[in-house]
Amino acid sequence: MLYIGIDLGTSSTKALLVDEKGTIKRSASRSYPIIYPKNNWTEQDPSEWVKALKEILKELSKGYEDEINGISFGGQMHGLVILDKNDKVIRPCILWNDGRCEEETKYLNEVIGRDVLSKETGNIAFAGFTLPKILWLKEHEKENFDKISKIMLPKDYLAYVLSGVHATDYSDASGMLLLDVEHKCYSKKMIEIAGIDSKMLPTLHESYDCIGKLKEEFKNELGLKKDVNIIIGAGDNAAAAVGTGTVGENACNISLGTSGTIFITSNRFSVDNKNSLHSFCHADSKYHLMGCILSAASCNGWWLKNILHRDDFDYHNEEMSKEKIDTGVYFLPYLSGERSPHNDVNARGAFLGLSHQTTEPMMGRAVLEGVAFALRDCLEVAKSNGVNVTSTKLCGGGSRTTLWISIIANVLNIPVEMPEIEEGPSYGASILAMVGSKEYSDVISATEKIVKVKNTIYPDKELVELYDKKYQTFKKLYPALKGIF
Repeated sequence: MLYIGIDLGTSSTKALLVDEKGTIKRSASRSYPIIYPKNNWTEQDPSEWVKALKEILKELSKGYEDEINGISFGGQMHGLVILDKNDKVIRPCILWNDGRCEEETKYLNEVIGRDVLSKETGNIAFAGFTLPKILWLKEHEKENFDKISKIMLPKDYLAYVLSGVHATDYSDASGMLLLDVEHKCYSKKMIEIAGIDSKMLPTLHESYDCIGKLKEEFKNELGLKKDVNIIIGAGDNAAAAVGTGTVGENACNISLGTSGTIFITSNRFSVDNKNSLHSFCHADSKYHLMGCILSAASCNGWWLKNILHRDDFDYHNEEMSKEKIDTGVYFLPYLSGERSPHNDVNARGAFLGLSHQTTEPMMGRAVLEGVAFALRDCLEVAKSNGVNVTSTKLCGGGSRTTLWISIIANVLNIPVEMPEIEEGPSYGASILAMVGSKEYSDVISATEKIVKVKNTIYPDKELVELYDKKYQTFKKLYPALKGIF
């Protein structure tokens, strides 16, 4: 049988058609625009997602109409999709990297209180989370707020379009700031703070739960010969972790996508004592701690396209590789503000240590190093909570840059394992589709049979020492510049 894994990303939707052994039969993608209504605001029209979804499903299923058994999702988290009583989208989705909710975030953390939020949800408020967006809507677009019949997350809206069921999974719902993560239920107190009715929220499921069948209209349109299971799927980072085999106890995955994450699994619920990391549910039915930096591969994209006006992401890797580490050039990767560990929407990117001797390759390497240092900031928080990470998987667009992989291994001082298939959320979603369709009994056994490591990059002791020295300076830079931001 064949399975489709869909990754609803920020700039595009990517999808895979995969057999029960994890072999990719076909892939497809469609891009769409991001709307920037004001500075630091980001939105998207959900109809663009639906258009992309329909085109992708048609492309993937052609010639395989009698073999597709299940469809599942990974998707950008935290976005606010609101539907009226007729299930029509009321306004564009406010995205995960939108920065308009500074005041609402401050209200939640300082007036409601971090202790209350952490007790109710396991997390404090970050500007990208869903609840601050709901409060912003209530204050600034009351007419739209009053029309709300359903509140959904991006990937769940696509699952609704295909199945007609309003549902979400625990991993994605963890980032709403409405879920009691430890007990896997909505928090009555947080619903009250949001000023909404619990009936507005989608039903909760494990990421591998089948929520229904593909609607007849889509089945007929695609010419499919049998019923197709719709499995709810997971937030993009949890789905990516499944795709790299990061499940079970104390496994780690780093994702270098538009944003960057360090994702550490656990069989037990725990809360970072400073709430700098997120305490979320995982797609394997357990939990994870996650640090999220808002700009990762997007920093490299900005440097190459916006500044150097080049499209070749690897064009100066050889030159950068020749540069000494101790150049004195630093880059702060906060182009979209920062989430973990600083929680500062006003933070901004910066180069420091420039001189007449500074070259383009030095600055390019500093960009890669800056992202790695920001990930280490998150790892250091995890270590302070007693978490011992001994190795990590790596996925995302940035994982295709060999130099970057080496930098991360040396900055974090852990081996980096490269999966044989580096498709991230879409591959993880296809595995969830298999589990939800009873191809495998559970997520862990599925990944054990499907996910393979192709090679491992080990840290170099000499480089580890050099980077540790450089990191000690890096971690002083944000506090020194915070007042300027």
